[in-house]
Order: sequence, then C-alpha cells, then structure tokens
Amino acid sequence: MRIAIIAITGRGALLGQRVSENIAGLELYVSNRYTDQTTSACHSFEPSELKSLIASLWKEFDGFVLIMATGIVVRMIAPLLQSKETDPAVVVMDEAGKFAISLLSGHLGGANELAERCASASGACPIITTATDANDLPSFDMLAKEQGWVIDDISLVKTLNAMLLDNEEIAVVDPTGQARLRLHGRGKVTFCETVTEAADCSAHGFLFVSNRLLPSEFSPEKTLILRPRNLVLGIGCNRGTPASEIDELVKLHLAQLSLSLKSVCYIASVAAKRDEAGLVEYAERLGVPLRCFENDELNRVVFPSPPSEHALAAVGVAGVAEPAAILASGGGRLLLNKVKSPNVTLAVAELKEKQSI
Repeated sequence: MRIAIIAITGRGALLGQRVSENIAGLELYVSNRYTDQTTSACHSFEPSELKSLIASLWKEFDGFVLIMATGIVVRMIAPLLQSKETDPAVVVMDEAGKFAISLLSGHLGGANELAERCASASGACPIITTATDANDLPSFDMLAKEQGWVIDDISLVKTLNAMLLDNEEIAVVDPTGQARLRLHGRGKVTFCETVTEAADCSAHGFLFVSNRLLPSEFSPEKTLILRPRNLVLGIGCNRGTPASEIDELVKLHLAQLSLSLKSVCYIASVAAKRDEAGLVEYAERLGVPLRCFENDELNRVVFPSPPSEHALAAVGVAGVAEPAAILASGGGRLLLNKVKSPNVTLAVAELKEKQSI
C-alpha cells in the first residue's frame, strides 16, 4: 500500500514521524509551520491548503493516516467518497497518539489493518468498529480480498455479513476450501459440495466461490458470488482486428460455457501480437495482463487441434490460442478448444491449481 500521513500540528508532526519510521513506504506531509520539528524527510504544505491537498492525493494513495480531529476529516473527505470498492483506507489519529481509528474502507481498503499497524508503531489503541470484527466474526469481503477474488455484486456483502451476524444459516459451496479456513467454525454455516446440495438445504443465504454462472433458481438478493481469477483466454487474431470483435467472440463462448468474464486472470497470445492494438485494448478493458509467448515456447506445447497453416504462415507457430492458454494456465485443462470468428481464434483454459464448481 502507498500511504500518506498528514499532520497539522507540532505534536502531530512528531507522531507522524514516529509512525512513518516504523512502517515502510509511508510518505509524511506536515504543515509548513512545523516541518522544522521533524528530522525525517517530509512534504510541507500551507495550512489553508489542507483540503485541496487531500483532494489532490486522494486517487494517488491507497491509504491515509490523518493526524487531526475526526470531525475535520469527515468534512474534508465526504465530497470525495465514491464506493467501498475504490475509496482508499482512512485512519484518523489524535495528536497525542492515544487512538488509531479505522474510519473508512475498513475491509476492502485495508483501514482496519492499517489502524492496527499504526497502533503497533505508536503505542495507540486501535479503534475498529466494523460489526464482524467487533463480534470476532469473519467477513466475506475480507475473504475475497485475501484470496484475490472478484466480488460479483458488492452490495450483497452487506446482506451476507448481516446474516452471519444474525446467526442465520448460510450455505457455502467453495471447492478451494478457503471459506472453511476463514470461518473456523464461526457462524451458522453449512458447507455443501455442490450447488444442487446447497439448493436443497434450509439456508437463508448462499455463498458460492465459482467461475461459473449460477442457475436461475437462486435468489439474487441472497446469493453472494466470489469469483476466483482462474480462467485464461488464449487469443490469436489477424492484424488490425478491433477489440470489439474479440469481445464479441469471448462473450459468446463464455456464455455458452456458463463461465464468468470476471474470473479471467490472463489473456495469452504469441509474442508477435504483443503490440496488437485491439488485443492490448481488450486486455486493458478487462484489467488483466496480456501474456505473450515466444514461438519456440508455443511450438513445444501439445494441443488438441490440428496445426494451423494460417498461423504458421503469419507468425511461425503451429497454433496460438490453445498452446498460449495452456502455457499461461500452468498446464491447466482446456475448457474450450479453439473456436474461430473471421479474424479471431479463442481457447479457454483453467489454472491448473484451481478448481471450479
């Protein structure tokens, strides 16, 4: 995390220095009235510029430690708030170093953890008010964050966490086993092997860890889906193919396979396509890396489709989509053998170490 510590008083500046010296990677900002009281490197600012300073840094940092009154902080950051998915962590400390308050983005943003770290570095008391933490219960958004999973619908985290707090039964299908480890027997949770088994139990809510689209019988208001990033799209394309054509073919075949686009972790192709504009744009749209392999790497892979004369002539490999998908998935299984549109070839593989329901 990239974290900014901002202090507006002399004692706050000394506290900020102490915290920054004990937590790596923090950047200290101090009112220019008190920069001479610190020995650490810091940025100075005019006191009248505090609000604009925070606004200018808001999207540049993953977290903030603001050493000032909570009321000041609330008034300054309120216009900046957008979503618990994107807002940075905010921790407020008093200048005496008595408290470290997790104010904003406690789970997904990491403010709870940051408050604990600040407390440990300064001797303060950490103040954590999120309900699951206060009741020593796990939270499903933290489970997703720890595992690098995508939350299918962020609004349902609150619903499922409330069920956990109210001791209502939740059916969980998680072939990775991580939910069972996280819950440690806490909460009224029934673990099921399959979606069908979950549907037949008496649960009020459902948690599914899956790269697959679910049957329509599950109430969308009570079903939280966490998407493991474990699908690889192997893609070959002709020069000049637009991202829209790639997108159309991918969506068509993922829908036919009942697979979620949110579970895609890589796009894989041949090195000759590293700068292919449409492919680069499509990877950026999905927010995933484009992994390109050299010809000799692809030609060593055994894949099911016959060699492609077109690929051999164009880029010197017997195939692109299937061998690239297999390589990027670490030797995982193909869920979709090569399919073609006029300008695109596509194969889908699942990471070897992951399983889906």
